[in-house]
Amino acid sequence: MRYLIILLMIFSVNDLIYSQTHEIGGFVGGSNFIGDVGSTSYISPNQLAFGGIYKWNRSPRHSFRFTAIVTDLEGVDAKSDDVRRKQRGFSFTTSIIELSAGIEFNFLDFDLHEEDGKTKSSPYIYTGISYFNLDNYYFDSNGIKRGENTKSNVFGIPIVLGYKTTFTEKIVAALEVGARYTFTDEIDGSVPDSDTLAQRSFGNVNNNDWYVFTGITLTFTFGRKPCDCYF
Repeated sequence: MRYLIILLMIFSVNDLIYSQTHEIGGFVGGSNFIGDVGSTSYISPNQLAFGGIYKWNRSPRHSFRFTAIVTDLEGVDAKSDDVRRKQRGFSFTTSIIELSAGIEFNFLDFDLHEEDGKTKSSPYIYTGISYFNLDNYYFDSNGIKRGENTKSNVFGIPIVLGYKTTFTEKIVAALEVGARYTFTDEIDGSVPDSDTLAQRSFGNVNNNDWYVFTGITLTFTFGRKPCDCYF
C-alpha cells in the first residue's frame, strides 16, 4: 500500500509539470457509523468531518480523485431506535484519518475549458479504495470500553453519489453522500482483535461495518486545456 501511494504521488507531480487540468480544495460535513453499536439510520451525521480533496480531470466525463478526511466515528446505543440496544447501553468514539483514491465519473459532460459563460453541472459517482488505521478495543462484562493496545489497518470501498456545479470559471461546488463498506467488523469493538477475547464478541458477526460521509466540497481549478488523451 505504501509503494502504491508513492507511485500515485509521482505520477501526479509529473502531470502537474505538464499543466493538465486539476482541482484542489476541501470537504466539510458530517459522519455517521453503521454497525452493531448505535443508531441504525443510514444517513444521520453526528460528528464533524473535514479534509482535503484533489482531482486530476482526464476528460469531461472522468477524473482521478484523492481525498483525506478527518472525523470521529461515534456509536451510542441510547440514540438507537432498537429497544435491545437502548437496554444494552454501549457507546464508543474512535478518531480516524481516512485516505481514499479512485475514479470519479460524471453522468454529463463537465468540461471546465468551455468558455461559453454557462454554468456547468452534473451528477457524479465516485469509487475506489479507502484506508485508515484503527485502535482496537472491546467491551468488558460491565459494558465498559477497554483498549487492546493493538492497531488494525482498515480498508474499504467508497460508494459516493453527488451533484456538482460551477460557481465561476475557477470554483466548483458539490454536495455528496458517500458510504464506505469496510472489510472489518472491528470498528465498534463488537469483534475483538485478540483471539483470547473472542467471548466478548457480540452482534451480527457476519456483517462488516459501514460509515457514511455527508457534506459539501469546494474546489479551485487550474491548468491549461489538456491534450486529447482520454484514459
